[in-house]
Amino acid sequence: MIDFNKILKDNTYGVLATLDGNRPRTRVFQYLFSDDNKVYFGTTNDKPVYAQIQRNPFVSFCSYSKDFSPVLSVSGKAYFVDDITLKARAMEEYPFIKKMYTSPDNPVFEIFYVDVEEIETYSFEEGPRKYKLK
Repeated sequence: MIDFNKILKDNTYGVLATLDGNRPRTRVFQYLFSDDNKVYFGTTNDKPVYAQIQRNPFVSFCSYSKDFSPVLSVSGKAYFVDDITLKARAMEEYPFIKKMYTSPDNPVFEIFYVDVEEIETYSFEEGPRKYKLK
């Protein structure tokens, strides 16, 4: 099995895909941290991405290294969690988040995780690979 958590930690920026009605929407997002098969992200509850995930929680996040080897996509169901400890961790690990939101109890700051069900990778050495976790 591929260590997708390490790949994400080494390549924190990527593209998050959601559905807006029946239309796909993508935006640049930052991976925060992982806990087993849970991949964490942050956003605010006043953005369209928050409403999109509330309506349809199935998302995909794609990240890649500078040489595009590997390209990694993790997909699954997203869950918002109201956990002050996770918000504090995000602020501790990423000072710019603390600068933006000041405190973990900021009412607009939200944390969500993707319960990873499927991983897809591509590398020039190995080609495409798919892993089902659920």
